[in-house]
Amino acid sequence: MGLIGAYRLRLRRRSLHVRAALKRRELLSVVNRTGAIRSDSIILLSTMRNERIRLPYFLRYYRDLGVNHFLIVDNGSDDGSRDYLQNQPDVSLWSTDGSYRKSRFGMDWITALQRKYCHGLWTLVVDPDEFLVYPFCETRPLRALTDWLDTSGVRSFSAMILDMYPKGPLDTQPYREGQDPFEIAQWFDSANYSVKRNPGNGNLWIQGGPRARVFFAEEPKQAPALNKIPLVKWNRAYAYLSSTHMLMPRGLNLVYDEWGGEKASGCLLHAKFLDTFAAKAEEELQRGQHYADSAEYRAYREGMKAHPDLWCKWSERYINWRQLEILGLMSKGNWA
Repeated sequence: MGLIGAYRLRLRRRSLHVRAALKRRELLSVVNRTGAIRSDSIILLSTMRNERIRLPYFLRYYRDLGVNHFLIVDNGSDDGSRDYLQNQPDVSLWSTDGSYRKSRFGMDWITALQRKYCHGLWTLVVDPDEFLVYPFCETRPLRALTDWLDTSGVRSFSAMILDMYPKGPLDTQPYREGQDPFEIAQWFDSANYSVKRNPGNGNLWIQGGPRARVFFAEEPKQAPALNKIPLVKWNRAYAYLSSTHMLMPRGLNLVYDEWGGEKASGCLLHAKFLDTFAAKAEEELQRGQHYADSAEYRAYREGMKAHPDLWCKWSERYINWRQLEILGLMSKGNWA
């Protein structure tokens, strides 16, 4: 790309660090237990609002996977989320009433915490409805994956978002606090995805699945991106450029091809489509804090008027990570 292009990217990255430093002033520490973070800790970071019903299972899932500490930003919850989180012994919590949209959809707050607390550590950045599965996840903890990535000299690990949904209208089966959401949302699209490479930043851009099929059927290119790079050996010089879809420096985005083969990758099982979805979508639409003037949530509201069943005859019931690898949705690469 030339020296001028590289210099511009470097300036862009520095500007993101400056933004994060300024936006950190919006964060009020509720409880700070970061003194418990060790030199080998795996840290999960998330920004959330009004997710109380999801939190027990979310925390349990990632604790069982091997996360050592959670850095959470609560963006103005009024459903008891803050009280619940501040009483969890492995959670450090910040609150803010700042604009989610003006903080780059929470990434400025996350970047500020990563730069202060996560240098040299493996970090996992996910939403409270995203659940990471990776090769051998049923038998190997997350630390086995990060140790192997360290040994291999790999600094970033990708995961495709896999939208999960129930069979039948979304409001048929009520979700209970603490419940595994995939007892309800058991199905996914095994195909129906488009993939292209972003020439500027080197990442793949993936779209499709039930959101493109149902909510963006007329404009599938406007459907949400399904590519993410949630797991990174963090360095304070890094920055997420667009949510967790892509990173700077650009080399961190090269997460798929390696010497003509595949790099190891995972999936983020996405538990958005439960009976709570319609109310949550309406709340977020009213707040107007999401990308492109909340165009995604406007599409959800229109689509939900028909009480859609996301299931179709090509839907596949989720079994395990090996099934996803066979379908080409993730890969164990050369991890044996």
